[in-house]
Amino acid sequence: MTTNIDRKKRILVIEDEDNIAIALDYLITREGYEQERMASGGGAVERIRQTRPDLVLLDVMLPERSGYEICQDVRMDPDLADVKILMMTARGSAMERRKGIAMGADGFISKPFELKELRAEVRRILEGGEGRGRAGAHA
Repeated sequence: MTTNIDRKKRILVIEDEDNIAIALDYLITREGYEQERMASGGGAVERIRQTRPDLVLLDVMLPERSGYEICQDVRMDPDLADVKILMMTARGSAMERRKGIAMGADGFISKPFELKELRAEVRRILEGGEGRGRAGAHA
């Protein structure tokens, strides 16, 4: 019998801006998670189906497909119900946040973000976050 306790959590980063992706790589690796990156929205849902990450850090504005479309497609697939999604955007208005949560995101963070803030949100989602959108719903 295998347990998930021994397995490192896997995070798929879908972010087209290299400088942000580098910061995310640093944080994710330092926190002890495994990580993979895609720089475009094309093929993202297929990659999520193949790799079954524990969390997807998903930029809203991406080449080829938007983060909203990806989030919605993942949420419409019952086989991916356990995949958590944290959306990221430079346009962090309350409306953007509500839209992300309505699409099924587990959290929403505005760029630029403090690494400490992102770390706390990733931990919340991965370690316990049952209620979808708790942290992002108050904005």
